[in-house]
Amino acid sequence: MSNCLQSWPEPIVRVQGLSESGIREIPDRYVKRPADRPCFKETTTLSSSSHVLDNIPLINLENLKSSDESIRDETIELISKACREWGFFQVVNHGVSHELMANARGVWREFFHLPPEEKQKFANSPVTYEGYGSRLGVEKGGKLDWSDYFFLHYLPEPLRDDKKWPSLPITCRKIIAEYGQEAVKLCRKITNILSINLGLNENYLHTKFGGDNERGACLRVNFYPKCPQPDLTLGLSSHSDPGGMTLLLPDTDVPGLQVRRGDEWITVKPVPNAFIINIGDQIQVLSNAIYKSIEHRVIVNSGKERVSLAFFYNPGGDILIKPADELVTEDQPALYLSTTFNEYRAFIRTNGPRGKSQVESLKSPR
Repeated sequence: MSNCLQSWPEPIVRVQGLSESGIREIPDRYVKRPADRPCFKETTTLSSSSHVLDNIPLINLENLKSSDESIRDETIELISKACREWGFFQVVNHGVSHELMANARGVWREFFHLPPEEKQKFANSPVTYEGYGSRLGVEKGGKLDWSDYFFLHYLPEPLRDDKKWPSLPITCRKIIAEYGQEAVKLCRKITNILSINLGLNENYLHTKFGGDNERGACLRVNFYPKCPQPDLTLGLSSHSDPGGMTLLLPDTDVPGLQVRRGDEWITVKPVPNAFIINIGDQIQVLSNAIYKSIEHRVIVNSGKERVSLAFFYNPGGDILIKPADELVTEDQPALYLSTTFNEYRAFIRTNGPRGKSQVESLKSPR
């Protein structure tokens, strides 16, 4: 990451502080180009029999344990279809305690409501992004998103340093550790299913991510304060996730995530106690674009703040990622050049979120 700045190019402004100051108009730095501004169009909820809610597939993972083989096969096929056609799906009955999910969300909401000087002890820099931050990208004078966040490493073990995690609230570090453990287990289960659905050995993605010792996992907790002009800005600009797979714990009753579907932006309505899972760029590359990472963004709200926990499950930073040999044929050549995740991740950390431009830049010359 030698190409990254050691410090931010200008003083950091905390969005929560702006929101709580009572301003009626947002500063120009947060005003998006008209083409990038959100639209608040309602989407139609389809019938429950079609396994979708507001067009995002909803999958009951408990059916993977069914004694009926046809139900197990149908569930695996639903996941396959969601990955191929959507890149996003919600899962319920996933094995993570609902109480732990609520506690994790609650403890982070408490953190963001601590006095500014407490949070400032964990202020981050663009070198590793670890800690309390308010911007993504190091372009001086660049447009900014309406959010603050906290970013931390969970895996691999050598990168994990719980002294960099919030010391307040008192239970925070314990809850983060427990939540991370459960999130990793669920991500491992899902990547096994994705591998099988690609016609590969069930451990394929786990091995390509670096196995138990080298795979990466990190957590970005997003705080989207109330915004006086939500129609002019975004909580997070359009992007696809650079990593392997994302496990998102959204807020309970405040929609914010929008997923691109053709030329439309679909606002996802979270199902109670569900996780939202999406494919990242690394799995798009490994699957040779059978699975695709999908652009998404976050809208903000004038009446309610919002907290979400994005758990990123990634290849180890130094592992070379390229399309799986088994998925490359004469008719379907390798679509992407190989690169390490660390090299790849440097792009978004330097330039900020830029749609799908990064994964497109990896395409092999024909």
